[in-house]
Amino acid sequence: MNDNKSGPYFFLLSVFLFSIMELLVKFLSNDYPTGQIVFARGLAGLIPIFLIMPKSNFINNLKTKKIKLHLLRVLTGSFALISIFFGIKYLPLADAISITFAAPIFATIFSIFFLNEIVGKKRWLAILIGFAGILIVLKPGTNMFSFYSVFPIFFCIGFAMSAILVKILSRTEENYLIALYYTIGLTILSLFLSPTTWLIPNYIDLIIFIMIGITGSFGNILITEAYRNSDVSLVTPIKYLNLIFAILFGYLIFNEIPSILTVLGSILITISSIIIFSREQKLKRNLIINKEL
Repeated sequence: MNDNKSGPYFFLLSVFLFSIMELLVKFLSNDYPTGQIVFARGLAGLIPIFLIMPKSNFINNLKTKKIKLHLLRVLTGSFALISIFFGIKYLPLADAISITFAAPIFATIFSIFFLNEIVGKKRWLAILIGFAGILIVLKPGTNMFSFYSVFPIFFCIGFAMSAILVKILSRTEENYLIALYYTIGLTILSLFLSPTTWLIPNYIDLIIFIMIGITGSFGNILITEAYRNSDVSLVTPIKYLNLIFAILFGYLIFNEIPSILTVLGSILITISSIIIFSREQKLKRNLIINKEL
């Protein structure tokens, strides 16, 4: 049974680490190819995973019968991460991150087709609100629209599909194994992103490259611990601090001031994801009650 004491702290720290990772990606993106940054995220991201893996029977712990599902998770998860790294490179940090909060919208839609879930009127309303928010942030048909805004959308699609695969894999696979196969696959795939244009970093940039991998990987580990030690309904709302961090970092470090439309769209996207989340929690509670009866 969850005691709800440590979970919020784990989740808060994970949100902060992801925000730092995004900041560091933005910091390096003007000087280094995106593929090289993705490679660093993968390779250095293996460090935290090896730290938490069981050391006894190491080879046996690597075995899996779900190699096809792992491969699909690698492809969808890598597609998502590469997309958001491109988005962070070309867009204001607040714009890129705000659109990523639409991922639950796409996850809800995909769950209809892949998990045979039934979506009621409230969640369809939330989906419409979310898409309205996305359009406001994207600003299509205006001179403020950027082609690169499609990259956070690609992230949402890839992340939603990856999340469904992780949900399926987690029924039989250990968390460290899911993370390990994904991170190894991400590292290998990054080698195909124009490696001939990669640059040799100086010592400071090398440290930043390593920190991108470590913060991203530890962020994932801490989210798992947060959900293990607290109720999902208690810790999940903390993730919206990520947008606050993005706005602050964008303003303080990159002199980026979010537009009124970005703020308005972000609010609608946030409302949409909160409705979807609260509705899913209610359905889960009803399911538990029905089972107990």
